[in-house]
Amino acid sequence: MNLLKLIESGFSKAHCNQVVRYVGSDSSRFADLMQVLLNGPYRNTQRAAWPLSYIVQQSPELIKPWLGKLLRLTAREDAPVALKRNVVRLLQYVEIPKAQRGRVATLCFSMLTNHKETIAVRVFSMTVLANICQHHPELKAELRSIIEDELPYGSAGFRSRGAKLLKLL
Repeated sequence: MNLLKLIESGFSKAHCNQVVRYVGSDSSRFADLMQVLLNGPYRNTQRAAWPLSYIVQQSPELIKPWLGKLLRLTAREDAPVALKRNVVRLLQYVEIPKAQRGRVATLCFSMLTNHKETIAVRVFSMTVLANICQHHPELKAELRSIIEDELPYGSAGFRSRGAKLLKLL
C-alpha cells in the first residue's frame, strides 16, 4: 500500500481506520507515516496526524524516536490545528521521557492559556500537564491556578475535565 497516495486521496474516518490498520505496530510503516506528516504539505500533515494519535494510543513505544521532531513541528505558529490536537491527544497516552517533559510542559501551558486554541487542544493540554505533575509535583500549584481561573469561562468540556483534574491535583 502506498501510504502517501492513500493520504492524498482524501480523508474520512474510513481512510483513518485503513491507515491505522495498515501501520499497526510496525515501526517501519510508522516511520513512513511520520515522513508524510513531517514533510507536508499542510494537507498531508493534517491528514496524517489523525491516524497517528490512534496508532500511538495502541503502540506508545512507536513515538519515542520521533517525539522531538513532532514537538518542534507542533510548537510552530503555523502548525495545523489538526496536528496540535492530535499530538496533544496522543501525549495523554504516552510516558513522556524525562528529557522531554520540560519542553512538553512549556508547550502545553502555552496552549492551555491561549484562548485562541480550540477547546480540544486546551483540554488535552490540561490532561498532559496533570500527567506531568505526577513526576513534577512543583507544577501542581501553577496548573491548579490556571484551571481555577479558566473554569468559570470554559466550555462544558473544559469545565468537566478541569473539575476532574482539580480533584486529582
